[in-house]
Amino acid sequence: MVESIDSSLIDWSRAQFALTAAYHWLFVPLTLGLGVIMSVMETMYLVTGKDFWKQTARFWMKLFGINFAIGVATGLILEFEFGTNWSNYSWFVGDIFGAPLAIEGVVAFFMEATFIAIMFFGWDKVSKKAHLASTWLTTAGATLSALWILVANAWMQHPTGMVFNPDTVRNEMVDFWAVALSPMAINKFFHTVISAWVLGGVFVIGVSSWFLLRKRQREFALASIRIGAIFGLASSLLLLWTGHGSAQQVADKQPMKLAAMEGLYKGGNGVDLIGIAALNPAKKEYSDSENPFLFKIAFPNMLSFLVDWDTNSYVPGIADLIDGGYATEQGIALSAQEKIDRGKVAIKALSDYRQAVKDKDHAAAQQYDAVLKENFDYFGYGYIANPSDLIPSVPLVFYSFHVMIILGGYFILMFIVALLLSRKFAEHKWLQWICLWSIPLAYIAGQAGWVVAEVGRQPWAIQDLLPTNAAVSKLAASSVQITFFLFLILFTILLIAEVRIMVKAIKKGPELAEEQS
Repeated sequence: MVESIDSSLIDWSRAQFALTAAYHWLFVPLTLGLGVIMSVMETMYLVTGKDFWKQTARFWMKLFGINFAIGVATGLILEFEFGTNWSNYSWFVGDIFGAPLAIEGVVAFFMEATFIAIMFFGWDKVSKKAHLASTWLTTAGATLSALWILVANAWMQHPTGMVFNPDTVRNEMVDFWAVALSPMAINKFFHTVISAWVLGGVFVIGVSSWFLLRKRQREFALASIRIGAIFGLASSLLLLWTGHGSAQQVADKQPMKLAAMEGLYKGGNGVDLIGIAALNPAKKEYSDSENPFLFKIAFPNMLSFLVDWDTNSYVPGIADLIDGGYATEQGIALSAQEKIDRGKVAIKALSDYRQAVKDKDHAAAQQYDAVLKENFDYFGYGYIANPSDLIPSVPLVFYSFHVMIILGGYFILMFIVALLLSRKFAEHKWLQWICLWSIPLAYIAGQAGWVVAEVGRQPWAIQDLLPTNAAVSKLAASSVQITFFLFLILFTILLIAEVRIMVKAIKKGPELAEEQS
């Protein structure tokens, strides 16, 4: 399907996509989190009739609007890159991957664009109930937009609901609902959106703490902190549930990712869950005798329990997944080399099938098609040069995962303390400073989660179906380098502009009487 590709082109294409995705995810979670919080505050306005809640909601709505506008720009560029940098990917699975993206554009984005205008400019032009409905519908539109993007991403993690057409060399969707409602998609949606809610709670508490440090708008700040803390704590507890579900999905569908997340080179029964650890940099090969850790603090048997509700269940490690030979529900696991060999058989069968069709040799075509179908599950492995290429960057995945987990625990503690001290929050400057400087930590946690999700499934663009070296466009690496740095400059300028505008809006504060300070 593709010729030999320069490795630098693959690296730069991946770097450019990672850059765009990372910048985009700086804006999306705040949009999702602030959307719910400002909607709750406007609901309080409708229920109580107090102008205080109206102005409080309008303040957070202003920050929502600034952030939303920049997020749209980066999201559009991200989708264009599938066609420019990953054209083989777009050809191979465009019929499937394009469907949720089209729905996102036609339904969700249209919904946002329709109601956001009423939300911002309709305060004195429509009734209170109509305006509140527009605010909730704008938030729902943003969430639905995330849903379809995450459905597309989940399909890349676990492709389903499709068949391969050897005549067009494309995968075609046969079951839309299998794609949209796969367990991977449902869990990824809830886990990702709820993590954005956590960031929204942290952001609201942090910004409100700044007002208290400046001795401004005390009533506004304390009210916002209470709502942010309640919302953030509830979201964090839900995040524990979805995180557990996510780990079970990864264990089932992407065991190599799970092994990298835990630094697990040799699996077994009753596997421990790493709490805190430092990887041994001397560990170079999955098969060497070096200890993977310099030190570790682990919970006995808990990884086995978390993935299968059984403290003695078997969890394969990196070496097990490469060497194969362990028992699974489908039988004895193949080694990586066996999968590669079968993938090459599938690729050759596809080539032979197309030639037979061209020669109008229908009997031979049927024979080759049968061989292709028998081995298609390993099609992508045919583009893998060495079994070790199937191992993602263990240090990057391991540390990103544990940074995310540790910060998640920290946020739960922060929300609990904020709630317990909510009545005397203004008296504790140490707590105000901690909450203010927790804002960047929430962004770090979100970025770390995406590193785990995307780096952890390398070398796959589509899990087990299409590796990145077969998905990339045939471009000059220098062209991708140029656009990488152009995007870096452009996105950085946009980020600086957004931060400056938001800081200016925060300094101005809500339009409340200072007597309430």
